[in-house]
Amino acid sequence: MRARTIFIPYITDRPVFWSRLLGSLAFISLILVVVNMFLFSGNQALQREMSDRQQFITQSIQLQGLAREIVMALANQAVKNNDDQLKQLLTAHGIAFSITPVPGSQGQGK
Repeated sequence: MRARTIFIPYITDRPVFWSRLLGSLAFISLILVVVNMFLFSGNQALQREMSDRQQFITQSIQLQGLAREIVMALANQAVKNNDDQLKQLLTAHGIAFSITPVPGSQGQGK
């Protein structure tokens, strides 16, 4: 009689199972690292763009007061010097102004 060999798959295949499992986990980890790198670089680009926009808005707000003062000074000069060209320039750019006498200045003469 021949000796029977008993094949026990879970004992002999155990190293193969673990190596396949760990290899699969390593491959999945590698894919996740690559995806993370792409997302990180995309995020950085979006953050840079948002920072530039925020800086532009902040600077625009700061310059708005200065622009208003310049327009008021030009309008005052146009009225004071009766400068028709300057009045037309302001009107062409959508700046409307009216001439209102200052109360109490009519009685004060030269």
